[in-house]
Amino acid sequence: MEDIFRNYEETISRKHSIGFTPKYKEEFRTFVNETLFIAIAEKAFEKLHWDVVYKDDHSIEAKYKETSWMSNRWTEIITAHYNKGSISVKSESLGNEIWDNGKNSKRVKLFIYAYQEILKTFDNQALKEIEKEVEKKKNWDDYIIPETLPQPIKTKTPNITLPIIGGVGISLVIGFLVAWLSVKGLYFIGLFEFLVATALVFVMKYLIKFSNYTDLKKLLYLVGGMIMLTTISSEYFQYQIILNTNNLERIGFWNFLLIRFLHGFTVNKINLGWVGWIIKWIIQLGLTGIFAYLKLVSILTKYVIDRVPTEVIDFTFYHILKDKSEEEIRTELAKKGWSETQHQNEAFEAIGGHQNVITLNRIK
Repeated sequence: MEDIFRNYEETISRKHSIGFTPKYKEEFRTFVNETLFIAIAEKAFEKLHWDVVYKDDHSIEAKYKETSWMSNRWTEIITAHYNKGSISVKSESLGNEIWDNGKNSKRVKLFIYAYQEILKTFDNQALKEIEKEVEKKKNWDDYIIPETLPQPIKTKTPNITLPIIGGVGISLVIGFLVAWLSVKGLYFIGLFEFLVATALVFVMKYLIKFSNYTDLKKLLYLVGGMIMLTTISSEYFQYQIILNTNNLERIGFWNFLLIRFLHGFTVNKINLGWVGWIIKWIIQLGLTGIFAYLKLVSILTKYVIDRVPTEVIDFTFYHILKDKSEEEIRTELAKKGWSETQHQNEAFEAIGGHQNVITLNRIK
C-alpha cells in the first residue's frame, strides 16, 4: 500500500460493529458514469492491495487479506455499488466473529478516500480514454482469432461407474477408521468431519480424473451417499469392535443402536440423552456435507479448466461474447480441429469452470 493511503488509514476513527455478521456501510456521490466508476474503483482496490473477486456493470467486490506468519486469510469483503451517481460501499466481516473492532468502518472509509484521490489524477480527456479502454477490453476488441488451436488430447468417455465403486470402497475404509478412533475416545466433533470430507474428496479427485466424469449434480448425490455410508458403516464397525473387544454376546446391530440411543450421548461427563445422539448425527452429516461440497466444487472446477488449453477457452469465450449460437461455436471449434462433441463439451465446461471460480471467491 502506498504511503498516502497508509498515512490516511492511521487517522481513521473506527466505528465498531457487533452482530453475527458485523458490517458497516456508507454512501457518497460521484460525477462519473458506472463504467468509469467500476474502472476507478478497481484501480483503488489494486492500490490498496485488496483482491478483486467480482465485478459487473454496476458493482465491484474485493476481499481484504490479513497476513501473518501463521496464515493468510480473507477477513472482510468490501462491495461498492453504483446507482445513478450514488455509491454505496459496504464492508462485511468474514469468518465467525461477532465484533469487528472497527475494521469494517476502516475498510469503507479507506476505500472512499482512495477512490476520490485516484479520481483526482484524471482530467476529462483521460477519463474518456479510460472509458474507451474499458469498452475495448469488455468487448475483446483486441482479441486476434488464432490460425490454429492446440489439438485436443484423447480423453476417456465419461463414466460414473468408477467413482461409484471407488466411492463405496473409500467410504467403508473411512467408516472403519472413524469407528476405531471413536471407540478409543479420540473423536472430536468438527475436526473429524473436516478430515472425513477432505479424505472423501481427495479420493474423488483421482476418481474424477481417471473416469473423466464431471456431472456436478450426480457427483454431489454420490458424495452425499458416501457421507451417509461412512456414517452408517462407522456405527456398524463400532458395534463389531465393541463386541469383539469385550467378548460380548451378539445382540444384533439394531438392538445395539437402540441401547446406545436409550443410554444417551455423553460429552464431558454430561449425558445429553437421546437428543445428544440426534444432535451429533445432524452435526456429523451437516458439517461433513458442507466441507465436502466446497471441496468437490473446487477440485472439479480445477479439473474442467486444466484439461482444456487456455487458447481454446479464450477462443470459445470470444465467440460466446459475440453472441454466436452454440451450434455456430461448435462449427468454429470443429474448423480448428475440435470436431468431436465430447471435446467441444469440455471447452464449454471450462467456461463454466471459470464462472465457478468467481462464485467460490465470492463466498462469504
